Amino acid sequence: MRTEPDPRTFRVDPTSPAGRAFALLPGSWPRRVSVLGSTGTVGAAALAVFRAQPGRFTIDTLAAGARMRELAAQVKEFAPTCVVVRGDAERNELLQLTDLAKASVLVGAGGLAEAAAHPTDVLLHAVSGAAGLPATLGAVEAGRTIALANKESLVLAGELVDARARVTGAAIVPVDSEHAGLFQCLAGAGHAGRFRRLILTASGGPLRTRLDWADATPDEVLAHPIWKMGPRITVDSALLLNKGLEVIEARALFGVPLAAIDVVIHPQAIVHALVEMADHSTLAQLSLPDMKLPVQLALAWPDRLPAPIPALDFTRSLSLDFEPLAAGRFPSFDLARVAAEKGGNAPAVLNAADEVLVEAFLDRRIRLGDVPVLLASCLEAVPHGPADTLARIEDADRAAREAAREALAGTRS
Repeated sequence: MRTEPDPRTFRVDPTSPAGRAFALLPGSWPRRVSVLGSTGTVGAAALAVFRAQPGRFTIDTLAAGARMRELAAQVKEFAPTCVVVRGDAERNELLQLTDLAKASVLVGAGGLAEAAAHPTDVLLHAVSGAAGLPATLGAVEAGRTIALANKESLVLAGELVDARARVTGAAIVPVDSEHAGLFQCLAGAGHAGRFRRLILTASGGPLRTRLDWADATPDEVLAHPIWKMGPRITVDSALLLNKGLEVIEARALFGVPLAAIDVVIHPQAIVHALVEMADHSTLAQLSLPDMKLPVQLALAWPDRLPAPIPALDFTRSLSLDFEPLAAGRFPSFDLARVAAEKGGNAPAVLNAADEVLVEAFLDRRIRLGDVPVLLASCLEAVPHGPADTLARIEDADRAAREAAREALAGTRS
């Protein structure tokens, strides 16, 4: 007698960006790598991996928008064949700091997209924010294997990235620690197996136990107890908007519905993700909270290299606490779910407005509690529409930023 699958269970779409990454075959060594965003937090983790794995990787491209002194030092150390900078001023500064006779220099978003399409073994894309989307699309069009840390690409353009990747064969290995955890659990279970839930964990950030967080200062918000990240992502972590964006990212990565994805609070940030299988077995990925591990996993996949971080010591006391995500406790997270359910350009509107509002908070022009209120008004102000082309996504991005600026002006009147 045939037993039909439980309709309350799900499976990874094997043709989704991460689904294709499960099927990647071991490559040859050394592996040629491009690093977009080399002076940021994830880029620094990648360079630490390269130093810890001598002879395993060669560097094709380094790209950075700022911090030219850091980029110059990286160029001297890793001798890339291509360097990408934000503009002519940064290029001139870099030329004064180091000899680039052996490297071509590309400039701006066009240069970033061109570099992303270079035929290397893997592209580490760690440019932050919506500015990274053209590079993602350039890499997808070239059929590249992408180690993706730029979650905004899948938040803004998940449908577009997925559609083009199905044509070109591009594969995405996630770098976010939670998505890397899901990726490993699903790979270990056999990614075609049916599951009940993909569970992302959230540390809860610096304001987890603070009920009056609306008046928290930038200094308090930026003091994350676990992760060292950029200012915007740290603020979004405190508001749990970042976790809402990660839910949208997971949906696009694995080709699963929103109903398949849950979030729990886990203050220790040791368990990065869990997968509850159809038989109620639950698989978990545990490691110390260090970005070098998911970065190395994505760069080396499907191979695994010696660990760049210490192992967990199970001979010592280890507390693993979990808490539910209380309804209404984090309104920015709730807004992300609303945007995800609306689909189309709503996630792009959410992301762009948040960039403007978080900058205003960090500049002390608004309270932290104003961010979700103004974010909701921006979602209402920008007309809903499709997000099936880059032009439409860019239009939504511009409209959302203008709506956010108008909302900010209203707070000063």
